[in-house]
Amino acid sequence: MKKISLHTAIEVYTYEELTDQQKTLIQKAKETSLSAYSPYSKFSVGAAILLENGEIVCGSNQENAAYPSGICAERTAMFYANSTYPTVAPICIAIVAFTDGKFKQTAISPCGACRQVLIESEIRFNKPITMLLYGEPEIFFINSIKDLLPLNFAPSSLLSS
Repeated sequence: MKKISLHTAIEVYTYEELTDQQKTLIQKAKETSLSAYSPYSKFSVGAAILLENGEIVCGSNQENAAYPSGICAERTAMFYANSTYPTVAPICIAIVAFTDGKFKQTAISPCGACRQVLIESEIRFNKPITMLLYGEPEIFFINSIKDLLPLNFAPSSLLSS
């Protein structure tokens, strides 16, 4: 038997320790979370993506009475970024959740489907996408989407050998 250990390093910052650019990205994600359509879960999520050209694109979760037909904030933002700026790499994504009239105290992490979509963009542009997961007292900083999905399904997974 062979054993493989996987390790993910997460840096933890306070809001005050962030750069101005990171603060702006979180603020955009917060604003966008308030435009979410989440009448069923009452769990509003906002995502803001900083692109290599300096543009920031945002997305919020959009629910549907037929639950599988909804879409998460992260995918909304990434699909918008890729369709509007198809040749510009995303370099950072901030994710924020709002529920019960306030922003979450603990950082939330993307679901598996969103992780797969985000990793596809990292592979597509051959550049890591850093991630800011916002919580009121602490913000988690992750260096690459691969850190959250190390055993990802990649284009090489489709090869016959």
